[in-house]
Amino acid sequence: MADPEDPTRPGERLPGVSPAQDAQDRIVLHVDIDCFYAACERLREPELRGEPVVVGMGYEPGDDTGAVATASYEAREYGVESAQAITTALERLPRRADADDLEGTGLYRPVDLDYYDAVAGDVKAILHDCADTVREVSIDEAYLDVTERTDWSVAEGFARHVKQRIEREVGVVASVGVAPNMSAAKVASDHDKPDGLVVVPPAELRGFLEPLPVEEIHGVGPVTARELRDEFDVETAGDLAGSDRRALAERFGDRGPELRDRARGNDDRAVTPRGLPKSFSRESAFGEPVTEPEPKREQVRTLAEAVADRADREGALYRTIGIKAVEPPFDVNTRERSLPGPVADGQLVVETALELLAEFDDAPVRKVGVRVSNLAFTERNQASLDSWDSGGGRETAAGPSQDRSRRRGADGTDGQSTLADFQ
Repeated sequence: MADPEDPTRPGERLPGVSPAQDAQDRIVLHVDIDCFYAACERLREPELRGEPVVVGMGYEPGDDTGAVATASYEAREYGVESAQAITTALERLPRRADADDLEGTGLYRPVDLDYYDAVAGDVKAILHDCADTVREVSIDEAYLDVTERTDWSVAEGFARHVKQRIEREVGVVASVGVAPNMSAAKVASDHDKPDGLVVVPPAELRGFLEPLPVEEIHGVGPVTARELRDEFDVETAGDLAGSDRRALAERFGDRGPELRDRARGNDDRAVTPRGLPKSFSRESAFGEPVTEPEPKREQVRTLAEAVADRADREGALYRTIGIKAVEPPFDVNTRERSLPGPVADGQLVVETALELLAEFDDAPVRKVGVRVSNLAFTERNQASLDSWDSGGGRETAAGPSQDRSRRRGADGTDGQSTLADFQ
């Protein structure tokens, strides 16, 4: 849960900050978690920190069909890259002296998307707490429009706060870029990886971009960069910014002038969410694992009230109420209860969350969370559970609880995902 003194809270602005006047005052953050899958594995196994780690999918010892999903920066120093064959990656990595088999060499770990989603949910909660508008583009990166929260005079401190919250509360490291638009913020976050923080105010944007290799402009891939060099003698962003707009349009279509605009620091796209949210959640970590039930109950009660309030402000009904309890070191447990129909009932959220939490009354817990999901954005002609409560009790009306528990080990599943709440 956000600190009550946190200046990034919804609706809050830093002291002395005045509202933005026009589009040129826009302040956009691009947040990118460094080597996210590997970072998650290091949360689970702290002994992996500082070691070359490869996270892959579709690999079994002796099989050559697996591919690298991500590689830590230490592994990249040995020539390991994303989408590379696992067997090639392990051959390039140094052998471990204590390895008993091939899988034990090179510090390989299989993809575990359920676990990564849980960690990403923690990051997502912070991002939505720090910005009014968040555009999630993958499981490990997002754009934030913080124009209404801060000012260019203090934007670096604001971004540092977001970055530090992610590291302190979740345990993973993010690189953050701050700029007046989305494409420039993306370039800024990539500029000083890993663990970077690059702030580019409007007055400095052209000077920042001009000397960069042209492939660093967002949207310029290796093929386009080669074509720009061969056909237009373009080496840097400054070269692209000065290129003939009509010639670029003839060669690349609408994309040519668009890339030229980005090289000049122009990008008028607004930061917009991708569709309606699928859930609302809030989480809070304790300074140390807590065993006594009452502190956990008080925290969950506060979180449940905040989640219900957020759903109410967003005009959302919900059919599922859930909690998360994280036991040391990072055993993620979730419980949820599904209702017979969508409701908007803050007291029910509190009561259900506390009932689900009871299972963990005596367990050591380092973090708790509350979530409402299966959302419906409709007129609220069913504002509470009373319409189903003909049996005299909410549990009877809702039917038996449908709880789910998940305790993650080292085994994982394959596939891709997007930044999501815990589930």
